[in-house]
Amino acid sequence: MTWVRGLAAVSLAALAAGCAGRAEDRAPLVAAPAACRAHVFEVYFREGEARLTDPAAEAVRLHADMVSACAVRAVQVVGLASATGSSSANLSLSERRAAEVARALAASGFPAPEFQLYAAGDQGAVTPTGAAEPLRRRVEVRIDAAPR
Repeated sequence: MTWVRGLAAVSLAALAAGCAGRAEDRAPLVAAPAACRAHVFEVYFREGEARLTDPAAEAVRLHADMVSACAVRAVQVVGLASATGSSSANLSLSERRAAEVARALAASGFPAPEFQLYAAGDQGAVTPTGAAEPLRRRVEVRIDAAPR
């Protein structure tokens, strides 16, 4: 029985020592993502609307703050729409969505020389097999940024 207690104590000590070392080893791996890099973020809209919701406006502000110290080389703002309604209405809606996000980016002090606006409408909203793509009510913002 003493042998079992001794083995248990040694095993527990080894386990505790192993856990203590791992916390320090992981520290360099846990870091915030670099803001000054190429990345994409999405802004979602309600069905049939081009007005920013409060959470969407906050997402735009947060991204503007995140890249404020970067050299922003290009920003593409791509409006998308679902397949609900006519193609011409969806194209117009995706144009309005892209313009709305670009206005919000500029108002938030986004450090870009200009915004490249694109509208995809409902193009790509239905897959080749006929399935509707979910969550197409959005704008994709593609940022090309680098450290100064």
